[in-house]
Amino acid sequence: MDLSRFARRRYTAGFTPIEPLPRLSDALGGAELWIKRDDLLGLAGGGNKTRKLEFLIADALAKGADTLITVGAPQSNHCRLTLAAAAREGLACRLVIEERVAGSYAPDALGNNLLFDLMGAANVRMVKAGADLAAEMAADAAAVTAAGGNPYIIVGGGSSPLGALGYAACAQEIMGQAFEAGLVFDRIVVASGSAGTHSGLVAGLVALNAGIPVTGINVRRPRAEQEANVLKLAQATADLLNTPQPQASDIVCLDEWVGPGYSLPTRAMVEAVRLLAAREGVLLDPVYSGKAMAGLIGLVRDGRIAAHERVLFLHTGGSPSLPAFAADLRNADLN
Repeated sequence: MDLSRFARRRYTAGFTPIEPLPRLSDALGGAELWIKRDDLLGLAGGGNKTRKLEFLIADALAKGADTLITVGAPQSNHCRLTLAAAAREGLACRLVIEERVAGSYAPDALGNNLLFDLMGAANVRMVKAGADLAAEMAADAAAVTAAGGNPYIIVGGGSSPLGALGYAACAQEIMGQAFEAGLVFDRIVVASGSAGTHSGLVAGLVALNAGIPVTGINVRRPRAEQEANVLKLAQATADLLNTPQPQASDIVCLDEWVGPGYSLPTRAMVEAVRLLAAREGVLLDPVYSGKAMAGLIGLVRDGRIAAHERVLFLHTGGSPSLPAFAADLRNADLN
């Protein structure tokens, strides 16, 4: 797998750590759990979108862009990090916010919404759930072009084949770190949302002939729909890399921890966020990593992850959004 032929902007000095979670492992009494700290990636607050943006921003700069345009949900980590990359590069940034849950968008909210203001977004506007997001971003791009600018559109989550290269690179990073540390992982667990992280990781592991299965924990869609999305993007990423194609058997996207919907709190998510904070001093977010950790905890408890397994949890970040969910995380009915 040759990533050197793709232009890349580096926003992180070195590799993110792989750390043991001994107190969580002891609390669950099952598998040996480890964590890949992609919450410590560069840009404002870190998180998985930084890896994707390294390739996408390089492409935007090569094309002479002066304005980035992207889309996300309220409290979007992707929008926060795209805006941070724009600030780092001296570019303007326009954000389209899709209100996926009615009444969930508040311009003056804390968390990532506050950071949109601090980092100087050129424009932030809300559209209702189900809006044609490609058309909405195209309208913003047309306005930029009409004003003499050069826009660059980034799909939601940065989840294009080019963006997914960030997690093919992460797969290579994990294998190198595991080799140096003398570790063999039996499984990787990751949140599965816009599919770029999950797809890139699978494409990279298949290209490296790693033989490590990836278990995705869905945060939004039913299992069959999400598995089809991940497979399609993983295969497109492999095409871009010119590496072997992932197969349907490589894709697992469990939907048992989505709860009532995207970003909506669940008892299992609250337990997971509070447990990892109290046992390991690691902060998760309620939308992605919290539900993914809830899935990992559930799989260990019910024996689907065996006691002898060594499991790597890929922390996708998101802790800057925690203040916006304070009431949910303190809700005794959800604890």
